[in-house]
Amino acid sequence: MSALAGFKTMAEVTADDRARIAFGRVGGHSNDRLLVSDGPSGEVLLTPLASIPHRELLVWEDEQPGESLPRGLAHAAEGGVRQRDDLVGYEDG
Repeated sequence: MSALAGFKTMAEVTADDRARIAFGRVGGHSNDRLLVSDGPSGEVLLTPLASIPHRELLVWEDEQPGESLPRGLAHAAEGGVRQRDDLVGYEDG
C-alpha cells in the first residue's frame, strides 16, 4: 500500500485486543495532543495540536491583542516596565 500524496509510510502497526494502536515508534511522545481526523476511505490523519486556556483565546482570535502582546513582551524584556502599587481592594463590585 502506498502513502497518500505528501505523506511517507513510517511503520505498519496492529491494533491490540482493545482496538488501541501505539504510535511511539513513529515519533509520538508522552502527553502529546493530537487532532484525529478520518478520511472517506478509512485514512486516519493525526495533527499535532496545543490546547490553550479559554482566557487566552482572545489573543488568538482578535488581531489587536495578538499584535500587541509581542510588543509588550519585548518592552518588558528591555526593562521598560516598573512595579506598580497593588490594586487589590480597588476592583469594582
